[in-house]
Amino acid sequence: MVSAVHWTRAQWLLLMVVCTVLALDGLDVSMVGVALPSIGQELNLGTDSLQWIVSAYVLGYGSLLLLGGRLADLLGRRRIFLIALTVFAAASLLGGLVDDPAILIATRFIKGLAAAFTAPTGFSIITTNFAEGRERNKALFIFTTFGASGFSLGLVVGGLMTSLSWRWTFLVSVPIAVVVASWA
Repeated sequence: MVSAVHWTRAQWLLLMVVCTVLALDGLDVSMVGVALPSIGQELNLGTDSLQWIVSAYVLGYGSLLLLGGRLADLLGRRRIFLIALTVFAAASLLGGLVDDPAILIATRFIKGLAAAFTAPTGFSIITTNFAEGRERNKALFIFTTFGASGFSLGLVVGGLMTSLSWRWTFLVSVPIAVVVASWA
């Protein structure tokens, strides 16, 4: 018989914070993909320009992903996580409000940079706050499930948000990030 994992209330809260942010990262990527036709129509952008909205996020994310985890180890996981989450929320707000395609692309790049810090820092927070073995494995399973679910859910949420306005695919992240930051 396998014994259940028993976590403290603080561990559950910590796990919910990092899981929600990882889901938000995935949600953001897939929501914007759904919104691209609406963005293109409103801002008069062609396919080449629309691709930059997607690529900018990936470039930002990929360029600092390795540094994100290391910087969190050096400067403090909580500090880096909260700074990155705040930057992500601010870029989301700006991205939802702008009419300039260049600024929109820049906000996507900044969001990718921020996610390059939240994802590895969240992973590091789990590995340092959950005991090695069954406890940590379960926490990592939940963490990665939330990340994958964010990508999948983003397609549905993106469709709903885009039916209101493509801007909501950016703005919906802001209140979620604010609430999660208050939990941290």
